Order: sequence, then structure tokens, then C-alpha cells
Amino acid sequence: MNATIVIFANSVKHREHCIAGKDINSHKWIRPVSNQEGAALSEKQCLYENPYGKFTKVKPLQKIEMTLSGPAPLPNQPENYLVSDRIWRQHYKIQGDEIQNYLDRPNSLWGESNKVNYAKIENGEIHISQSLYLVQITNLQLRNDDSKRRAEFQYAGVHYNLPVTDPYFEEQFKEPNNQGILCISLGEKHDPKGGDDYSCYKIVATIL
Repeated sequence: MNATIVIFANSVKHREHCIAGKDINSHKWIRPVSNQEGAALSEKQCLYENPYGKFTKVKPLQKIEMTLSGPAPLPNQPENYLVSDRIWRQHYKIQGDEIQNYLDRPNSLWGESNKVNYAKIENGEIHISQSLYLVQITNLQLRNDDSKRRAEFQYAGVHYNLPVTDPYFEEQFKEPNNQGILCISLGEKHDPKGGDDYSCYKIVATIL
């Protein structure tokens, strides 16, 4: 499967990359992953070849052509697709005023808390139709307390306070220059206490 997507997230965690974007034609989300369990991509897997033959890492708003081996959906991340070993290609980028064409308008960001119980997702009590949203928010405040990067904002009348994995956070924090648009991702199942009470935490992957 060949796809050209507009990159809206390239967040970094444990030196690996969580890439996501929207198909330029259907505007459906695609999250390239490295295996059926939804593993993130290595730095090498995130390189593309630009029109001048130079290899570099993808950035938000770039249009990237890639070949995907097939769907690899998870209950909490239905947009996952396996990457192939073919080299990605860049086809320039969209402009800032074009972002509005790709916005999502959900009633809420998977509820009002900062996480979603994984067991309820797994048993069908909560249905995740998409695990990524590109949304226009209000009252954005960035905080960097004790190396904990967080974003406070409002969406649909609800106040959120979420962790940020955007690698360009420091630039935004020091000199804010954004449109109040965030890419929000529902993360992998995780239990911070090391037990079996898994939840999927909401994450700000990109500040646009």
C-alpha cells in the first residue's frame, strides 16, 4: 500500500519515534509502526529522501510518500500500519494556513480525564474509533516544571493538563509561536505502578 501523508506528529520517547499523519486525499489518520504490537520507529526508519537526494528526519507539515505493508490495528490505536523497508520520499510541505483543512472536531478528547481505562477499551465498553486528533484549542499554557513538559488548555469547555512529547517543546516554551492547534495522541497501554491496571494516557504529540 502506497500512501502520501501530511506529518502531524514526530514525537520522541526512549530514543524512538512515534510518527503519525493524515492521508492527503482521504484525510484519514495513518500511524506507521514497526511491528504488530504497535512499536515505535527507530531513527533510521524515520529518514526520508528529499527531492535533492538528501536523507533527513521527517518534520511536521511535510508531505511524505511511504509504502506500508498492511494494517496492524490495536483496540486503542486502530490507525496503525506496518512500515516496509522502502525509503520514504518527501514531496514538499503544506503551509500553515492549510492546517485548518485537516482539523478534527470531536465532541471530547476521549472523555474529560487524562487517561482511558484499557480494560474498558479491550472489552468494548469504550470504542476508540481513532486514537489521534488534530484540534483547535484555547487558553494554551506550556509548563516545564522539574523537566516535566506539560500543556494546559481547554477544548469543548473542558480543561486538560497533559504531558508533551513534541521534540520542539523547548522552542515553543521559550518563544511561543503557535496557532493553538495540537496533535493529541492516545498512547500505548501503561501501568505506572507496574501492576495490571492498564490505562492509555493522553499525550500532546505536537504543538502547531
